[in-house]
Amino acid sequence: MASSTKDGITIRTMTKEDYPSVKAFMKDDFFQTEPLCQSSGEKVQSQNEKENDEYHLSMIAQGTCLVATDENNSGRLVGLVLAGAQYPEDLEKHRIEAESMEQNFATRVCIMLSKMEREANLFERFGISKLLYSHITSVDASMRGKGLGSRLAATLMEVGRAKGFPAMVAYCTSFYSARQKESLGMKCVHSLAYADYKDDQGRPIFTPAEPHTMARIMVIKL
Repeated sequence: MASSTKDGITIRTMTKEDYPSVKAFMKDDFFQTEPLCQSSGEKVQSQNEKENDEYHLSMIAQGTCLVATDENNSGRLVGLVLAGAQYPEDLEKHRIEAESMEQNFATRVCIMLSKMEREANLFERFGISKLLYSHITSVDASMRGKGLGSRLAATLMEVGRAKGFPAMVAYCTSFYSARQKESLGMKCVHSLAYADYKDDQGRPIFTPAEPHTMARIMVIKL
């Protein structure tokens, strides 16, 4: 895709050369502000690191990831989206992977999201054989409230259409991310209240602060 610049912020396709700075950005931003990670008290960015790096690089190779840079500040990274293709066989693949990973907080999140995606089964629900999965969206604190997150999501939809994806999905663990996706026309097709997702002792596994009370699967047809 061609890069686009608005108000000094350029959005372009992410390359593997961007990944070291993308990874550092997520450590300082995404993992510090995402509600589940924030509530864990753990260094989630260090958990399952090898598997995450491989997964993220595989997405970058598909040409479906984006970076936003500030042209008025020496091209500083101020936002990103990691996204990639998903297929019906990935539902079972994700379940097996999540159950076989080292047991830690990040793995518990993966297990919950795997459960949700199997319950939603978007491939069967919409009669499609692939979709574009928006995995992580992160915006620098200095840029929040300025529409950059929405611009990144809208640009990703354009990428999805250009690459022939019939739909785009995002798993929103944050109230605010779900609200943003909804403003772009995405619909909630499945949700799970954190208070209802419990361990063997009947205790909620995730207890993020208000207003983050549930995880939502948001979808839009492209």
